[in-house]
Amino acid sequence: MRLVIQCAALLAAALMAGGCRNPAKPVQPGGRPPAAAAGASERSAGDSRSLEDRAEANARFMAGISHELNDEPNAALDDFYRAAMADPGNEALVLDLSTRFIVLKRYDQAIKLLEKALSQPDASALLDARLAFVQLQMGKTNAAIRSNQKTLAKAPRSILGYQSLYQIHLQSGQTNEARKLLEQAARVPNPSAEFLIELSEMLFVQSGVSRDAGDRYKARAREALDQAAKTNPTNFFVLQKLADGFTQLGERKQAAAILMRVQELYPDLPTVRERLVNLYLRERDNKNAAEQLEAIIRENPTDPQAYYLLGMIAFDERKYKEAAEAFRKTLLLKPEYEPAYYELAICKINLEAPREALEILSGARQRFKETFLVEYCSALAYMRLKDYTNAVRNLTAAEVIASATDTNRLTHVFYFQLGSACERAGRWTEAVDNLRKCLRLSPEFAEALNYLGYMWAEKGVNLAEARGMIERAVKQEPDNAAFIDSLAWVLFKQGEPREALRHMQKALDLTEEPDPTLYDHLGDIHAALKDMEKAREAWRKALSLEPSPEIRKKLDSSRP
Repeated sequence: MRLVIQCAALLAAALMAGGCRNPAKPVQPGGRPPAAAAGASERSAGDSRSLEDRAEANARFMAGISHELNDEPNAALDDFYRAAMADPGNEALVLDLSTRFIVLKRYDQAIKLLEKALSQPDASALLDARLAFVQLQMGKTNAAIRSNQKTLAKAPRSILGYQSLYQIHLQSGQTNEARKLLEQAARVPNPSAEFLIELSEMLFVQSGVSRDAGDRYKARAREALDQAAKTNPTNFFVLQKLADGFTQLGERKQAAAILMRVQELYPDLPTVRERLVNLYLRERDNKNAAEQLEAIIRENPTDPQAYYLLGMIAFDERKYKEAAEAFRKTLLLKPEYEPAYYELAICKINLEAPREALEILSGARQRFKETFLVEYCSALAYMRLKDYTNAVRNLTAAEVIASATDTNRLTHVFYFQLGSACERAGRWTEAVDNLRKCLRLSPEFAEALNYLGYMWAEKGVNLAEARGMIERAVKQEPDNAAFIDSLAWVLFKQGEPREALRHMQKALDLTEEPDPTLYDHLGDIHAALKDMEKAREAWRKALSLEPSPEIRKKLDSSRP
């Protein structure tokens, strides 16, 4: 049925022309009167021939329709071609058939048909533009240029000829000609919004190929869009193109304003809200994005994607309870949507509900194959539970999966987490190995430098290397109390208690809430300096913050 409706309409026009109008002034099926005749006899002969051609065209139309209905596309196309050749003034059919020939790469037939149509009086510029396109596909660049120049001559305010010629100049490396053409297009008086939008697209392309004037062409592209916007277009497709143009130029606020206009004019189009959401999210405008998503949900309460995006916005703002509820609704509506399981699990971990997170991940594990994320998120939940043995097991499984499927997931952060989990699980050698992997991937990752340095300081091994690592971490974050405490501790381990004391006092000054570990370290440093009163004071402070048999033993043994 591809051509049935169109052909039926054209056939009706042809029949009206042949039988329902004044036969002395026949009208061709395409709706145009024949050229004036020089004399009565010539006019009569021309009219007779025209009637024969239309009769032939009508017959071929009918045959083509029959073949289409019987699912015989090749035969149908041949008959429609003969119909168009018999009545080349029928531009709608000529353009439709030329499109089909282009798709099928039957360029010779397309050219023959278009040239026949262009031989008719008042043939439109659309035909010249289409002929230029076909010629270009056949590598006939000079012929395509001539056809496009005819397009411009017939329709100087149409963008078609400019677009095609511009592409030819670019592909041929004719940069000067391309620039001149853009200047010519920019001089068209009173251009339409459509013309300005397409001109902006060409100017934007030119900004990418003109190293010496890229910014200037981009600015002119923006000016063309601003000029188009000032015409206050109301056509949906024009407004969409205008929004696309602003988006392409990185002017997302202007694009959003255009889309809001589309929304006012066409309130029943849900795709506009979706595009607005995308623009607002790219601008990190969570407030407006959330408003659009809430409107989408009001209009369609069963849209899982809207809930998911609302959850992502809430998560980004650390509103984990709201995010969890949005992800829960996503899974109710679309239980096969895998990412929502992991996002919901992370929310539960941040809400101090790691066991609930593990239940959610168990559901994902049953529904989907083993994945990196299900293992990784499970490890994070176990770490929150301080079950470091299971955390190491899941992180190791995640590493195996990523090694086989996506090594990009094995980042320095991943190995830092695996290293710290191993250390807390008492797997000291594996902890060192994984932290070294982390630092090979990111040599100046401050957290890992401090963690491994402090590990060695605690053990009293590799102290020189440990100190170097911790000093690099402190250099990056000179006001990080934890890093400065590590530096004080490694200095203490190296037998430099006085220098250690200076750094420890700074760490205490920078700590917002009292930390028992820092006071324990302070006590040990004072003890090394033979200032036992201050040492006991520091240990008592540490015990007041957190009970510790080790600190209690030090305090008791130090009593005079």
